[in-house]
Amino acid sequence: MAAAADGYEAVLCVKPAVHVYRLPPRASNRGYRAAEWQLERPAWSGRLRVTARGTTAFIRLEDKASGELFAQAPVEQFPGIAVESVTDSSRYFVIRIEDGNGRRAFIGVGFVDRGDAFDFNVALQDHFKWVKQQSELAKQAENPDQGPKLDLGFKEGQTIKLNIASMKKKEGATGNTRPRPAGPGGLSLLPPPPGGKSSSPAFPSGEQPSSSLSAPVRLPGTPITDSLLSWPQPAAAPAAPATDVWGDFAKASGSAPNQTQANAGWVQF
Repeated sequence: MAAAADGYEAVLCVKPAVHVYRLPPRASNRGYRAAEWQLERPAWSGRLRVTARGTTAFIRLEDKASGELFAQAPVEQFPGIAVESVTDSSRYFVIRIEDGNGRRAFIGVGFVDRGDAFDFNVALQDHFKWVKQQSELAKQAENPDQGPKLDLGFKEGQTIKLNIASMKKKEGATGNTRPRPAGPGGLSLLPPPPGGKSSSPAFPSGEQPSSSLSAPVRLPGTPITDSLLSWPQPAAAPAAPATDVWGDFAKASGSAPNQTQANAGWVQF
């Protein structure tokens, strides 16, 4: 909890019901015991308020109705001699009060509720934790080179591992494929058929492609030019000599009867 700056008082904790006890003389240096205070006969009852001004906390005992100050205990360190816990209970404390003229006295303070005693203790702890943090920040501001530095370098023997194979698998699993390049006129050029065979037209064994196949042909309705793409034309069947085709029909009519029957289906023009 942040405390107030110098000249401004912040309220840390307020408890409506506390009791004040006179302390008997201490017989030894052992801790205080609340059972020795005559708890059924408190010397004063009222309200407790914890405030802070700068780094100092103040325990103020005030009247419930009027708010008149009964006693005040400045606390510059916690835990410390200004506030001590008793050894036999968590609801009772011994505080050192001052009157502003240099006079001091120790009195016992007891809370009616155990939760109020816990809040009182935590309020003081939080305040002095904040005081310690402010002191450390002030020292770092005065000597910035002496503060801890962040070292991001590799230590001796330290390595780093990159799993590149898994990154490639992840990229392939996303289904992102490289787009096919588009040919002239917006037509996509298809890849060759599977099996690694060439897409050139097949010719019968022993035959060579005609020279007319190498001539480019313009496709109707497409913007592809002859110089960019050539399409093969079907090979024309070689023409046989006329004597070979009509030789059988030029023979004499006195051929075998089976030949006449075989040619009975032909009509002579």
